[in-house]
Amino acid sequence: QVQLVESGGGLVQAGGSLRLSCAASGRTSTYSYSMGWFRQALGKEREFVAALVWNGITYSEDYADSVKGRFTISRDNAKNTVYLQMNSLKPEDTAVYYCAADRRWPGRKPEHDYWGQGTQVTVSS
Repeated sequence: QVQLVESGGGLVQAGGSLRLSCAASGRTSTYSYSMGWFRQALGKEREFVAALVWNGITYSEDYADSVKGRFTISRDNAKNTVYLQMNSLKPEDTAVYYCAADRRWPGRKPEHDYWGQGTQVTVSS
């Protein structure tokens, strides 16, 4: 079992920045888990944002086109934590952001084994 806890959400003006954190805990190390971020805006489906996918040797980054060049995902395995640095935020980035983890990354569909409770990000215009 893996527990995920997100933090770092809040209210920011358009053009501003936020850094989200996702702390993983549990009986097993998450070193070989792929981890990523999804978001869900009010009235919309949950959508993929970014991921670090474990390929057995290293991690590869994956980003949704809508955030590419503005968001950066990273992880600190010593702290079992994944980060999402969000720059140049836009009102359309407003959503609840969820952290996800899975031994076998199921891709960009929200079908992962483990989820956090979410953290709200609101970008004002």
